[in-house]
Amino acid sequence: MKTKPILTFVLIFTILSLNGQNYPKLDESFRLNQLTPPTGKIRMILDTDTYNEVDDQFALAYALLSPEKIDLQAVYAAPFKNNRSESPEDGMEKSYEEILRLFKLMGKSSEGLAFKGSNSYLHDITKPIESDATKDLIQRAMKSSPEDPLYVVPIGCITNIASAILIEPKIIKNIIVVWLGGNSLNWPHQMEFNLKQDVLAAQVVFNSGVPLVIMPCTPVVSHLHTTIPELKFYLEGKNELSDYLYNIVVEYSGGKKAWSKVIWDVSAIAWLVNPSWVATDLVHSPILTDQVTFSVNHSRHFIRMATLLNRDAIFRDLFEKLGE
Repeated sequence: MKTKPILTFVLIFTILSLNGQNYPKLDESFRLNQLTPPTGKIRMILDTDTYNEVDDQFALAYALLSPEKIDLQAVYAAPFKNNRSESPEDGMEKSYEEILRLFKLMGKSSEGLAFKGSNSYLHDITKPIESDATKDLIQRAMKSSPEDPLYVVPIGCITNIASAILIEPKIIKNIIVVWLGGNSLNWPHQMEFNLKQDVLAAQVVFNSGVPLVIMPCTPVVSHLHTTIPELKFYLEGKNELSDYLYNIVVEYSGGKKAWSKVIWDVSAIAWLVNPSWVATDLVHSPILTDQVTFSVNHSRHFIRMATLLNRDAIFRDLFEKLGE
């Protein structure tokens, strides 16, 4: 009985490795160059389970309000399943409607920018899930280049991105993925909401070799807490968008006292706006096991992983932009 988990892991890792033979082999020096923190303006795609909590709304607004560093070219709705949705498809549909609502609040057209994503999680790595989001991502990525890469920022489960990579593996040369998902390398498990929803999709991305930046939830971006009094001071009454963001957090709190909310998802945007606010290290890409833990292998390719962030600098910039 004790050998069963090991055999299962070996079998799954073997399957993933064989599947990985179809991915373009990126030179490590190329990957390291792509993982250099950006200094100029970048083109970006946001992939978001926008209705899941209240932090995705802040991240989408932050990206749209940072045109000096971010050219937001599309927003994809990601699936999710929790007490705010009946199924992954229902979560995706509600997220899509929330994306449209935020665009309207900001007085911006969503035409040609908002796309529906996967209606389920991956069940088989040989059967990617096609959607409007995957089609758009592949099209935009194939028009990009290593010299002008497309930054893809998933802040929910990574199903849409994994499916796009499986459908057209060549895109890994032209994109850089910045994912809010999982926990730090040394955390005892990876049962974090974004990752555990679709473990197969996460395994695909880790094994594809795509240039990857991870914003680990615990214990790194979990420091991005704010409170109702702070939000009331900086957001209430400033404009329609800021009032909406303030009110959805108040509603989400359920009237709890001495309560705070982590706004994790803005961390990925903050790193693109100013990489000095989010310290990162180059580490070998972990192996994501079927026990939903990380196994370290120092022969694996490099990824970049956040280790520390400046909570005050990030919220200061976010609140100033939301209040304008």
